[in-house]
Amino acid sequence: MPADLHWFKYEAYFTWLSGFSLLALVYYVGAAGFLVDPAKPALGIPAAILTGLAALVLGWLVYDGLCRSPLGRDNRLVGVLWFAFLVAAAALLDRVFAARAAYLHIGAMIGTVMVGNVFFVIIPNQRKVVADLVAGQVPDPALGKAAKQRSLHNNYMTLPVLFIMLSHHYPMTYGAQRPWLVLALLGLTGVAVRHVFNLRHRHADTRGAMALAAALALASVSYVSLEKGVAAPGREKVTWAEVQPLLARHCTGCHSPHPTNPAFPAPPLGLLLDSYDHAAPLAPRIRKVAVDAQIMPLGNLTRMTAPERAKLGDWIAAGAPK
Repeated sequence: MPADLHWFKYEAYFTWLSGFSLLALVYYVGAAGFLVDPAKPALGIPAAILTGLAALVLGWLVYDGLCRSPLGRDNRLVGVLWFAFLVAAAALLDRVFAARAAYLHIGAMIGTVMVGNVFFVIIPNQRKVVADLVAGQVPDPALGKAAKQRSLHNNYMTLPVLFIMLSHHYPMTYGAQRPWLVLALLGLTGVAVRHVFNLRHRHADTRGAMALAAALALASVSYVSLEKGVAAPGREKVTWAEVQPLLARHCTGCHSPHPTNPAFPAPPLGLLLDSYDHAAPLAPRIRKVAVDAQIMPLGNLTRMTAPERAKLGDWIAAGAPK
């Protein structure tokens, strides 16, 4: 028996430490732009940060309590209850956080549970089992059973948490009218795909699991397409003269050669929207983030309205005329 599961535990620990560091740097230090949403019920920055931290702690307490309770004897029941808790948490956080921040906090809750399983259960139990074997004693079978259960849960949570880590690149998911439902569908898809992997590793029949995973993936894509919060353009004839004031009011505070937004010493991603020549080539990207997903302006700090987004969409749909 190995004296220590060296790489296994440090992979988990450093993944969580780096992830939490980024969460704090982006969403807590930059809370005004990334964490709070002015369009949602007022929640001060200190309260928002405390809410985010409390969610991580509460997630672990609820999950660990389920596993240690009599309900923990049934892995499927634990899975259903834990999933229901995460969906409820996603819906609640979406009511007080910016949608992208709500997504990332659900991912952080899952990641915290996964590393908690390693730190509090899997590694300590492994050490006890090894110590008993070295001493010539019979290890308590409950230790191995508990560690196996937590490892199984971590296995099924891997793909959902990986998607959430990458969700920043897919604004059509958290830009939906009900982003928590999109997250639930994609999370179930990830669990189903992981089940296919597990069956394949056991050389078992994967056809049923593959059909389920495909159906969930199709449902996820279909729902995102139907309900991604698109501000439907009215196809009015809109010119640059009408769009320029909108960009000046909502965009050029960040996307100009010398941003007036103190959070950005330089225009984000080097994108400039201060003139027609700069903005017109970027029209498809503008539509994606400001009209379809509605994640820009950042945190909607300038309170861009639905009619303004529709007018911007009309201009882009017409080919961004001058």
